[in-house]
Amino acid sequence: MSTGLHSALLTPYRFTDERECERVGFEGIVGSSSALMEVLDLVRTVAPTDSTVLIEGETGTGKELIAGAIHAHSKRRDRPFVRLNCAAIPLGLLESELFGHERGAFTGAVARKIGRFEAADQGTLFLDEIGDIPLELQAKLLRVLQEGEFERLGSNQTQRVNVRVVAATHGDLLKLVSEKRFRSDLYYRLNVFPIPVPALRNRAEDIPLLVRHFVNKYAGRMQKRIDEIPAEAMDVLTGHYWPGNIRELQNFIERSVILTTGNLLRPRLEGLRPADEQGSPEAITLEEVQRNHIRKTLKQTNGVVAGPRGAAARLGMKRSTLYFHMQKLGISRSRQNSLSI
Repeated sequence: MSTGLHSALLTPYRFTDERECERVGFEGIVGSSSALMEVLDLVRTVAPTDSTVLIEGETGTGKELIAGAIHAHSKRRDRPFVRLNCAAIPLGLLESELFGHERGAFTGAVARKIGRFEAADQGTLFLDEIGDIPLELQAKLLRVLQEGEFERLGSNQTQRVNVRVVAATHGDLLKLVSEKRFRSDLYYRLNVFPIPVPALRNRAEDIPLLVRHFVNKYAGRMQKRIDEIPAEAMDVLTGHYWPGNIRELQNFIERSVILTTGNLLRPRLEGLRPADEQGSPEAITLEEVQRNHIRKTLKQTNGVVAGPRGAAARLGMKRSTLYFHMQKLGISRSRQNSLSI
């Protein structure tokens, strides 16, 4: 975790002026925004349990880092942490990757192979892009989640494992359920403890910290010394929409470090514009409309949610329902009752 950088209007941001500190178990997670702090509070709460966790967020928001933090704070921290991106495995091989296979189970199966569930026994299995698992495998996944049992491909022998599953998705699983592309019973089994991860545009105050983090990382690799970035450039980076979130920012900074000579980072800012000028399709999604409407209502009530004059009453919903939507959309109230995301 990192402390904040002080704004500078006329002088460059200096990357060496602030001391960066990491909290044990949150390595690689950089930021101090209230939205990120709420996510880490949820991580601390659920990590010591064995409950299944569903991490929801756009592509590039750092869901795998959150999964790693859950494992690092759990009782299984000394056991394996196994990862599988379900979208990256061809359909015909996904069952074998999950559950393993016996020799001769299919063409090319020249030896027995254990799957990710066996590899993660007594530890944690992170299943990224869980929504891409085909329907025919979802029943087997539900069984291993509920019973801890499965069979390898080509075998009748039941394998038993004790695995904590952390799943992640960038899509709307409930929509997939309504479209009959995702089993409802599997969804409710996965959605025991949801953690919504905010998009980078909803924690823009963390961008200077992330910029410095990535500059230091790539400058070190390239044996460069970069100490500063022009203040106006940092303002542009902070105001950009970043549809690819932290991953897009990371790639942009790596490219900027490659192109930089001297100790002043000079990123290529062409094409980077404030979110309200970009006309990005994501900026007018239903989720964005809901987020903006709830934020506006909370500002009108000075952050008050409950009561006859609270935001819940104005929005025509129950207090618990509003809290649910606020958590899902990454909206929080500061101690001064001012709204932040």
